[in-house]
Amino acid sequence: MPETTLLTGADGYLGGNLAREILANSDQHLVLAVKGAAGDEGFADKCRRLDHELGPIGRGRMKIVPADLRRPDALADVDPRRVNHVVHAAAVTRFNVEYDEARAANVEGTARVADFAARCEHLQRLTILSTLYAAGRRSGDVTEERLGETTFVNHYEWSKWACEDYVLRTYGDLPCSVLRLPTIVAEDDTGQVNQQNAFHNTLKLYYYGLLSVVPGDRITPINIATAEFAISGIMRLLDMAVPAGIYHVCPGPESVTSLGALLDTVFNLFDLSGDYRRRKLLRPLYCDEESFYDLVAASSTMRGGPIYQGLMSVAPFARQLFLPKDFRNDSLRAVWPDYKAPDPFDLVSSTTNWLVASRWGRIDLEKS
Repeated sequence: MPETTLLTGADGYLGGNLAREILANSDQHLVLAVKGAAGDEGFADKCRRLDHELGPIGRGRMKIVPADLRRPDALADVDPRRVNHVVHAAAVTRFNVEYDEARAANVEGTARVADFAARCEHLQRLTILSTLYAAGRRSGDVTEERLGETTFVNHYEWSKWACEDYVLRTYGDLPCSVLRLPTIVAEDDTGQVNQQNAFHNTLKLYYYGLLSVVPGDRITPINIATAEFAISGIMRLLDMAVPAGIYHVCPGPESVTSLGALLDTVFNLFDLSGDYRRRKLLRPLYCDEESFYDLVAASSTMRGGPIYQGLMSVAPFARQLFLPKDFRNDSLRAVWPDYKAPDPFDLVSSTTNWLVASRWGRIDLEKS
């Protein structure tokens, strides 16, 4: 019987990229769990998309199953006797996610995946994709170890910590890896962006003059990477020759830029755009945490306006920008001989140039 991997979140950004890499670089069979219910048109659309994207390399080696991880019977269509590896990539990743949704989708969903893995008679590895933000309000060095209890900036951070804590506490005897990922800002060194997140949205606010302050300390390290780097690291850690454990799949402290240096690079590149120069915008001022959230509170009288919307898009994660952390990746580097982190200034530059040239993806650069 061929080895089979259950991959949750296969319809998501990282999950889809990971499915492609597993199929292209191994003889694994995949069970792709995607959010939905059998018979729903949304689920059928996801099946057609995945078949179109993965069909040439996955035909005959992949099965797509509906799995709403908020439901107790989420994985009822998957036979645990036939699964050797479980990779959990499904998650709600919005910084502004409400507590109930974060708990139901992320915490309870992860618990169901781990419970399923524990029933797999031939399990070789359970891999949980997590985030550096699981470190919460800690500052200073963060090592590749289990994180004790702390406080958090938002419910997303808490939920990812709680996912890790449940799996490591409940199933410490399983061969389990927890992979903490950084913010993904581009596909590769070209700077092309296929999925935008809070990083890109914040730069858009600055480009169009909709945010006039920077909440955070200039010295705060900003850990960013490409999807290519993250997927390569994950693939290395899925190799059964690599010990299970906790890994930071991110650049080390020596390959990380600071908030101030990052934004200096961004605004210097903005200045090269005639469209940006014509607006004659002043560079935003750095402000302290208390002043920023006072501004957020004051702007609530202008709900629906661009100033309020701009502030509220940043507010859910802004407190992290006052909490400098250095994420150690010694364990990752010890098992990844080809480790090479993207140059942070080159990555910021190429990504900013792509965003400006494409107007944040509205212009197809290949056709223009």
